[in-house]
Amino acid sequence: MKLKLKLKLIVVLLFSISHLISVSSWKKEEFRSCNETPFCKRARSRTPHHSNLIASDVTIRDGDLTAKLITPTPIDGNHNSSSNSSSDSSSPPLILSLSVYQGGILRMKIDEDPSHNPPKKRFQVPDVILPDFEISKKIWLQRYSTDAGSGSSSFVVYLSDGYEAVVSNDPFEVFVRERGGGGRRVLSFNSHGLFDFEKLRKKEEGEEWEERFRSHTDSRPFGPQSISFDVSFHGADFVYGIPEHATSLALKPTKGPGIESEPYRLFNLDVFEYLAESPFGLYGSIPFMLSHGSAHGTSGFFWLNAAEMQIDVLGSGWDDAGEDANQEKRKRIDTVWMSEAGIVDAFFFIGPEPKDVVKQYASVTGTSAMPQLFATGYHQCRWNYRDEEDVKNVDAKFDQHDIPYDVLWLDIEHTDGKRYFTWDRALFPNPEEMQKDLASRGRRMVTIVDPHIKRDDKYHIHKEASENGYYVKDASGDKDYDGWCWPGSSSYIDMVNPEIRSWWADKFAYTEYVGSTPSLYIWNDMNEPSVFNGPEVTMPRDAIHYGNIEHRELHNAYGYYFHMATSEGLLKREGGKDRPFVLSRAIFPGTQRYGTVWTGDNTAEWEQLRVSVPMILTLGITGITFSGADVGGFFGNPDTELLVRWYQVAAYLPFFRGHAHHDTKRREPWLFGEHNTELMRDAIRVRYTFLPYFYTLFREANVTGVPVARPLWMEFPHDEATFNNDEAFMVGNGLLVQGVYTQHAKEVTVCLPRDHTWYDLKTGTAYKGGRAQKMEVTDADIPVFQRSGTIIPRKDRFRRSTVQMENDPYTLVIAVDSSGGAEGEVYIDDGKSYEFQKGGYIHRRFIFSDGKLISVNLNVASSSSSSQGTSFYSDCTIERIILLGYSSSSKPPKSARIEPTNRVADIELGPLQIRSGVRSAVLTIRKPNVRVSDDWTIKLL
Repeated sequence: MKLKLKLKLIVVLLFSISHLISVSSWKKEEFRSCNETPFCKRARSRTPHHSNLIASDVTIRDGDLTAKLITPTPIDGNHNSSSNSSSDSSSPPLILSLSVYQGGILRMKIDEDPSHNPPKKRFQVPDVILPDFEISKKIWLQRYSTDAGSGSSSFVVYLSDGYEAVVSNDPFEVFVRERGGGGRRVLSFNSHGLFDFEKLRKKEEGEEWEERFRSHTDSRPFGPQSISFDVSFHGADFVYGIPEHATSLALKPTKGPGIESEPYRLFNLDVFEYLAESPFGLYGSIPFMLSHGSAHGTSGFFWLNAAEMQIDVLGSGWDDAGEDANQEKRKRIDTVWMSEAGIVDAFFFIGPEPKDVVKQYASVTGTSAMPQLFATGYHQCRWNYRDEEDVKNVDAKFDQHDIPYDVLWLDIEHTDGKRYFTWDRALFPNPEEMQKDLASRGRRMVTIVDPHIKRDDKYHIHKEASENGYYVKDASGDKDYDGWCWPGSSSYIDMVNPEIRSWWADKFAYTEYVGSTPSLYIWNDMNEPSVFNGPEVTMPRDAIHYGNIEHRELHNAYGYYFHMATSEGLLKREGGKDRPFVLSRAIFPGTQRYGTVWTGDNTAEWEQLRVSVPMILTLGITGITFSGADVGGFFGNPDTELLVRWYQVAAYLPFFRGHAHHDTKRREPWLFGEHNTELMRDAIRVRYTFLPYFYTLFREANVTGVPVARPLWMEFPHDEATFNNDEAFMVGNGLLVQGVYTQHAKEVTVCLPRDHTWYDLKTGTAYKGGRAQKMEVTDADIPVFQRSGTIIPRKDRFRRSTVQMENDPYTLVIAVDSSGGAEGEVYIDDGKSYEFQKGGYIHRRFIFSDGKLISVNLNVASSSSSSQGTSFYSDCTIERIILLGYSSSSKPPKSARIEPTNRVADIELGPLQIRSGVRSAVLTIRKPNVRVSDDWTIKLL
């Protein structure tokens, strides 16, 4: 037995080493290209007007428009599609249903006709669409109209006051158009006849369905079952979205005249050291695309499907031969969507403004969870902090160097042999005391819990999962799937089953996760899932899940369900009173409801810093606002200048965490000399200064779905210069951040949006928008500007963590517009519980006009005399009010009257920011000392 055990340990060690060597950088040959992916290769080979479907038997049923999609028998008996496609006249019809929801949202579903007894039910992704959306947002259709013309009939459904949906029956097409006038199109489906739907069937003798890639064979028990179609975005200059890819914000064409690259792939994979400017799919998949243009505005298309997906963005001129000569040529971007399995469950969002589209998408999949306040601060992580002494020293060094932080993280080496929910008691003998010590200074700890479970009969998690049948099965459906990951031989919890998710959630109880405390939170890594010896480093597609679902059908949602179950575990642990914090690497639509994500295993390169910004912006516009990238790069050793610049950019992005591979040199902020420590400390302090603003924006995201970090075009949708700019971004509507992404940069070009004045946050200097500004840069900071017409709340005192800042006073920075006015908000709650859902919060709007600043209550529940909700109070005051761009007709004001007290406060020149090396002076109201929670008016005298 001992010899066998030693041999097994040697095999595990050798395999782990070989895996690390083989995936230490991205290798093209380890992953499938479109030509090596049969469904993608087939779909890409189809030519326009491949589909000749017609819509028949159109009726209103159960509040939906329904129809059969059939292919008439060709006169010559020939057709140009595969024998298994929807265009096969001998195959059963498909069933189409159209539903309309509040906000002008159109939902289209296409599936096999159940009356023809397909061999099994195709997978429809559960637990993503909000129940409230499906139940209360649906508009019950009672009638439709017909619109005869162009030799075919159309069926018209009302969407909203400005838009309607049209189903053309021959050939089949669905599109959304403006009502009245010329009826300009917004979105269209199957306009180019590229729709194809391969139906499930039983294998006939002699058929070869198996697919092979490298050493792996996929059995494909139900044959080819892919779906593909074209979607056109009318009036579009650019399209965006469909994360996760390390590429530009505006998606580049992948196919067309002179263009032949890989499609954008959506297939969750563990990709080491991924390449920038690549359409290759990474850790997450959000099949949601937005278009934006000067002609229409913004629209969106979302396909709820968890199978592998490939998407082509077609270049101009790809289909000139198919252009209707009688149709006025307008701006349009055509795309082709291809998926291996599932059904069509698609949503059309009509906008027309950028924030309208993201709000419409959020109404379907949910808004971002409201984070705890500590989670919006700075996080310090490494693979791995060695032991309790290392943890203690790192924590102490932050205080020694006056650098604030909120969370210290532990990677896989803290466990007992990679058994999650355990501790290596030689290295971490007293985990509770370690966490309590951090908590005494207002800090938290995060530990890692991955989905691969070590196959060890003495490990209680494995024993329970094995005995209860809680693992994903292999292709036979009888045996637990056995793959390799960090612990060696591992099996994977089948999180698709709600019962199993509940069991998993129970494992976070203090009696189950021994050594955990209320200040411990969780990190889900490797949940794509990562399988070192699997095809493309993931689970085989023919593995079997609960309900006899093939892994190919739900692959992209596996990590989502794992994230969901873990978040539910932390919620259960605290009796539903504490907001969970769970970081996930794998993502899917709906992830935003359960926690935070990061962009995975990036590298210490300038190009990776640059591409991190469009990656995070893309996640934001597709619903996942609480995201960030590993500061400094996970792999490699950044030069000091790169590390400093990364801190300066990341301080303004939603999730702010430093993290590094265990083979890299230690890179805590105090290890690079006094000057560089000061620069990194300043960057982190800037983040803490703006936490009241960030927290207010997280609340906006929680209510509306509008992201914290935004592309410029989201705030300035009519300024065409912003449409393709992904090196600058907005934080809310008030701050514009211009990154510095090149080594030894002496100047940077900043394109400030037109029709606004912009105030430099370092000096207070005003710049007119609408022109490119070349600005000198030093190593001290990056260019950041406040937009005219905004008021931004800050806290300017330097503390150890967010807990120590709780009672600190506020600063308001007022940047006036051309009319002398400005507005802004601040949101405050207890920073941790769900009492805000009962009205337990402060939400104030500040309005500055005609030399007068007023504070207005936005919490309707708290102002109502009949309110039964929870109250929340704060004694925090406002200690400074800074005025940027304010001028009166005569001389600057000297004082300000505070009502209702009639007290007078002084106005004098003071610092714009309290930071090292900053000496600018701006007009400041000193110590007005009004409570942030009260109604008051301050009048300049």
